[in-house]
Amino acid sequence: MMLEKYIYASLTWPEVNEAVAADRLVIMPTGMTEQHGPHLPLDVDVRLCTEVCHRAAERLAGEALVTPPVSFGYAPHQMDFPGSLGVDAQAFVDYTLGVTMSLVHHGFRHILLVNGHGSNWPFVETVARLTIVRSEGKAMCAALNYWGLGRVRAAAQRVLESGEPVPSHAGEFETSLYLAVNPEGVNMAAAGRGWPGDEPIGTDYLAGPDGDMVAYVPFWSTMYKVGIKGDATKGTREKGEVLLEAAVSGLAELARRFRAMPLPARVDHH
Repeated sequence: MMLEKYIYASLTWPEVNEAVAADRLVIMPTGMTEQHGPHLPLDVDVRLCTEVCHRAAERLAGEALVTPPVSFGYAPHQMDFPGSLGVDAQAFVDYTLGVTMSLVHHGFRHILLVNGHGSNWPFVETVARLTIVRSEGKAMCAALNYWGLGRVRAAAQRVLESGEPVPSHAGEFETSLYLAVNPEGVNMAAAGRGWPGDEPIGTDYLAGPDGDMVAYVPFWSTMYKVGIKGDATKGTREKGEVLLEAAVSGLAELARRFRAMPLPARVDHH
C-alpha cells in the first residue's frame, strides 16, 4: 500500500489488511451540521475538524488513516435557528460506537476520535470509553476536542483579540479558521457579535466570581440574537492560519504518541 494513502474510504480490502498489519492509527472526525450565524455555512464543525484531521494524517507519513466524518451530531438547542440537522444523544452514541467497533473487528487497535462540535463532547467521550470496554481491552480508543489541544489554546491566547471563550460559536475563533480553510464560504459583511444579554464576552451567570465549572446548555435563541457566541467581526485569515497550524501540528504530535502506546494488560484481582 502506498504510504501517502491516508483516506480510509479510498482503501481496498487488501490494503485494509496491510494497514492493520502496520498497526496504523485510525482518526475519526466528528462534527455537526448546524447554524453558524448569518456569515458562516452550516458545515463549519465538520469542515474544520475534518481539515485538521486530514492535514495531520498527511504529516504522519503512513502512520494514520482518516475515516469519513460523522457529520450529524447533538444540537437540539440550536433548532430555533434554521438549518441544523441533528440526531438524539443515544442515536449518536450507537452510530459512532458501531463504527469504532467495526474498526476493532477488522483488527485496528488505536482509534482516535477528534471532535469538532462542543455538544458532542460528552457522547464522544462515552463512545471512547465504551469502545475500550466492548473490545474487552483489545483496543485503545481516545477522544479529544481539537480546540482542546495545548498548542491551539496557546495560539488562541496569542492571536484572538475579543477575549471570547474557545471555541465559542461562529465567533472570532471559528470565523478565522474558516477563512483559512475556505475563505469563499465566509460572508464577512454579515459577521456580527453576540453573547448572553449583551453582556461582555465571557459572562457566565452560573460560574460566578469563583469560576465554578457548571454544565448548562439552554436553547440558544434565549441567549443569542443571531446565533453567534463571540465576535466574528474580528476574524481574519491570518489568525486562522496560525490557529490551523497549531491544531494540525498538535494533533499530529498527540496522534503519534497515542499510536506508540502499548495495549495495557488487564489484571483480574478476583
